[in-house]
Amino acid sequence: MKIRTRFAPSPTGYLHIGGARTALFNYLFARHNGGRFILRIEDTDRERSKEEYTEAILEDMRWLGLEWDEGPFYQSHRFALYREHAERLLNEGHAYRCYCTPEELEERREEALKRGRPPKYDGRCRELETPPEGRKYALRFRVPEGRTILNDIVRGTIAFEHQEIEDFVVLRSDRTPTYNLCVVVDDALMEITHIIRGDDHINNTPKQMLLYRALDYPTPEFAHLPMLLGPDRTRLSKRHGATAVGAYMEMGYLPHALVNYLARLGWSHGDQEIFSREELIEKFTLEGVGRSPGVFNPEKLLWLNHHYIKSSSPEELMEPFLRQLDTLGVDATGDERLPLIMRTLQERAKTLKEMAESSLFYFTEKVEFDEKAEKKFLTHEKAALLEMIRDGLKGLEPFTAEDVRALFEQITEEQNIRLKDIAQPVRVALTGRTVSPGIFETIEAMGRELAIKRLEDAIRRIKDRAREGITA
Repeated sequence: MKIRTRFAPSPTGYLHIGGARTALFNYLFARHNGGRFILRIEDTDRERSKEEYTEAILEDMRWLGLEWDEGPFYQSHRFALYREHAERLLNEGHAYRCYCTPEELEERREEALKRGRPPKYDGRCRELETPPEGRKYALRFRVPEGRTILNDIVRGTIAFEHQEIEDFVVLRSDRTPTYNLCVVVDDALMEITHIIRGDDHINNTPKQMLLYRALDYPTPEFAHLPMLLGPDRTRLSKRHGATAVGAYMEMGYLPHALVNYLARLGWSHGDQEIFSREELIEKFTLEGVGRSPGVFNPEKLLWLNHHYIKSSSPEELMEPFLRQLDTLGVDATGDERLPLIMRTLQERAKTLKEMAESSLFYFTEKVEFDEKAEKKFLTHEKAALLEMIRDGLKGLEPFTAEDVRALFEQITEEQNIRLKDIAQPVRVALTGRTVSPGIFETIEAMGRELAIKRLEDAIRRIKDRAREGITA
C-alpha cells in the first residue's frame, strides 16, 4: 500500500503553529514511508476564506520546506462532486430531507438545555411521510444504531455510541455541503491512507467513519495529535506570544530551527534534541508521538534558533539576513563585506532580526554615540592613541583580524598600556557603543576605508570638544 497523507488548512486565517506541526508530521510520515504528501485548501467557508490567507499559507509551507507532491486542491472547486455524493446518500437511504428551519432548531436546542437534555436534533423529519409545502430542505445523515470503534494510532481504542451522535447535516438548505461530507469525499477520492490531525477533530471522526461505510469507501487510519499548550499549560493562544508561522519568519527565525522545534513538540526519539531534516525523515514514526499535550516553550525555540544561526555559514544566512536589513531601510545587496560582517555577529545573535539590528553600525555614514560611552572613552588623552591606530591601519597589509591584533599589541607594548586602554576607545569610535563583536574582527569586517574614516571623525570630535572647553 502506497502511503498517502494530506494537510488541509482552512484559509480563514494565517498558518498557526499548531497547523504547521500537523503539516510537518504528515510530511515526515509520508517521506519516511516513501509515500505522497497532498495539500488541500478547505475554502468552503465563503465569508471567512480569503485569498491573502491562502497565499500566506502556501508561502509559509514553502518557507518551512514542506513541499507537497500533489495539489493544492481547492474544495470550493469541487461542490458538484459533494452534492453528487449527498444525493447518493439520499437515494440509498443513508440520508433524508430535513425541513426544519434554523429558528425551529435553535428553539428546540434551547428547550432541551432547559430540560437538561443534550441539545441535539430530535429526528422529527426522519420518517416524515408528508413534507411541508414551499419549504427548503437540508439533507441529514441517518445515523444507524450501534457503536463505532476507532483504533487511533496515537490515542488507542475509542468507542463512540451512536445514540450520542445526532443525525448530522451533509447538505445545507442552500445546497452547500458541510465539512464532514467534503472531507470524506476528498480523502476517499484522493486515496488518503492516513489522516494525521489535531485531536480537536476527534469528535468528527465517528461521523466521518460512518460516511465512509455508507459510501462504500475504505476507511483510512487515524492518528490524532495532542494539542499544543502555552507555558502556563493552557491552550496555545496569542497571549503566549506569536502563534502564526509568518510572524516567526518576520522575527528572524530560521525555518529549520522552527521545523526542528515543532518536530519535538509531541514526538521524541530518545534524548536527541537537534535533528537535520534528513534525520527527521529517517527517524520519524507515529509510534514516537506521545499522548500528552506539547508545551510550547519560546525560550527553547530561541535556543534552537541561536544554535542554527551559529552553526550556519554566512552564505546560508545571506538571503534572509538581507531581507531583515531591508526592513530596517538598509540595502546591502552586493556589499562584499557581508560574509565577514555576518561572522562577527553570528556567535551572539539569537534571531536574524537581532543580528541585522546589531549590524547597523557597519552600514551608516556616521556613528550615533552613546553619551556615557563618549564621555568616558573619547577623551583628550585618548586622541593620540586613536591617531596611532588610524595611521597603523593605513599601511596594514594584509588587512586581516590577526594583523589588526598585531598592530594593537605593538602599540600597547610601545606605550606601556593595557589592551583595554586602547580597545574600548577604538570600539566606541567605530561603533558608538561599548559592546560590539571582537574589535579585531569588527575592524576587518568594517574595512580599511570606513574604519579609518570613523577614527578620523572621532579624533575630530574630541578636538572640537576640547576647543569648546568641554571636558569628560
